[in-house]
Amino acid sequence: MKILIVAAEATPFAKVGHVAEVIGSLPSALAKLGHDVRLVIPRYGRISPNKFDLKPVINQLNIPLKNERTEPVSVLASSLKEEVPVYLIDSDRYFNREGIYGYPDDDERFILFCRAVLEMLPQLNWQPDVIHCHEWHTALIPYWLKTQHATTPFYRNIASVYTIHNLAYQGIFGYRVLEIAGIADYNFIYNNAQEHSELVSLMSLGIRHADIISTVSPSYAKEILSPQFGENMNGLLNERSDRLCGILNGIDTNHFNPATDRYLAATFDVKTLKKRGANKLDLQREIGLPQNPDIPLIGMITRLASQKGLDLLEQIINPLMQLNIQFVLMGTGDQMYHEFFSQIAQRYPDKMALRLTFNAILAQKIYGGSDIFLMPSRFEPCGLGQLIAMRYGSIPVVRKTGGLADTVQDFDPATGEGNGFSFVEYDQWMLFATIVRALETYKNREVWHKLMERDMQRDYSWDSSAVEYVKTFQRAIKLRQKVETV
Repeated sequence: MKILIVAAEATPFAKVGHVAEVIGSLPSALAKLGHDVRLVIPRYGRISPNKFDLKPVINQLNIPLKNERTEPVSVLASSLKEEVPVYLIDSDRYFNREGIYGYPDDDERFILFCRAVLEMLPQLNWQPDVIHCHEWHTALIPYWLKTQHATTPFYRNIASVYTIHNLAYQGIFGYRVLEIAGIADYNFIYNNAQEHSELVSLMSLGIRHADIISTVSPSYAKEILSPQFGENMNGLLNERSDRLCGILNGIDTNHFNPATDRYLAATFDVKTLKKRGANKLDLQREIGLPQNPDIPLIGMITRLASQKGLDLLEQIINPLMQLNIQFVLMGTGDQMYHEFFSQIAQRYPDKMALRLTFNAILAQKIYGGSDIFLMPSRFEPCGLGQLIAMRYGSIPVVRKTGGLADTVQDFDPATGEGNGFSFVEYDQWMLFATIVRALETYKNREVWHKLMERDMQRDYSWDSSAVEYVKTFQRAIKLRQKVETV
């Protein structure tokens, strides 16, 4: 197959969140299966032409925008791991900025991006069988393939797959966005409520018009059909539930590899787990906690937001600090959590370390040196943190939701089955009790060692997920062809 992947971010070019990790890994896994895979993202100001060896492939495309105005863009080329061609849409006016999101004209920026992606394909003389779109930034591509390009010979047989990484971020704009995009037939009122009748969800266009809709875990695909997790989109998703599937994300097991990770004080694998202890001592030294090989060390790398369970942690942090533990929390987010956990770290300097940043090197040290990895999320479409932690032998404590439910099975001391610790009810004392269960299990070093071995031996590479995506692409192509023959 010829597969075009379209996203707003991808490692190593530009990253805000875990979406970039996915987009930076999936194309290579698909290419390994023998497919012609190409990737397209915007060329942001932070993407250095010299560092990424950017070469011009299309000098100028005039992209139509509102009021019959056109905007010139160019297309640059690079590669991902020397095997996947990468195209970068270059617009000095819209993308030559240091940041990626959060600008007042984000609607115009990504409308331009979507149009440019489709306009560049005939110029490249490359016609994909399927376009794989990610998040709201790319939602107009499935819409245009089914509307204004539906009868255009070059586009009419191109299938689309639309992946939702997090339904909470939908690209909500005022009705002005319809004028910019040239949309006359928008028929979805956000929230189905009169007070929101002037709001447009760009994501809804991708959901309504894609040949297949996917999410990043099987459990999340089921959860978003309910009002609790549907983010006011569950009605539309239920309408198209026959086209909805969930495919678990993978991780780049070459990059996240404790046997070769240069940031660890001591590399290790499942056969040399005794060497892992040096990483714990190194992490304790790095974060300023007393060096003690025996005290259980809990790690948490997260966005500081209530969605990630910070509201639960806030309510139990003082009793948690009374236990024989150490705790390191790294991340940024809501100011109220910055202030609250700063106070806790000052109150318990020998027990808690706080880093209000994201540092990739320290992240690897936390994965490789912590004993327990905490993810008590209210909802979690997939989650990559628990997958990386297990790869490094840090046992996850999670809430049973979304991808966390699909990857972490609660440990049963009676049978010895399970690979982590989980709780169901979103409640602070359920979280506290689950952490205590993990700490009690940690005291039995033989049992804990088996848990570490079990998690490190699990396969969360992209290999199996890529096979599932191939099946999904094939189904989308068949559905598209079926429409064409009717």
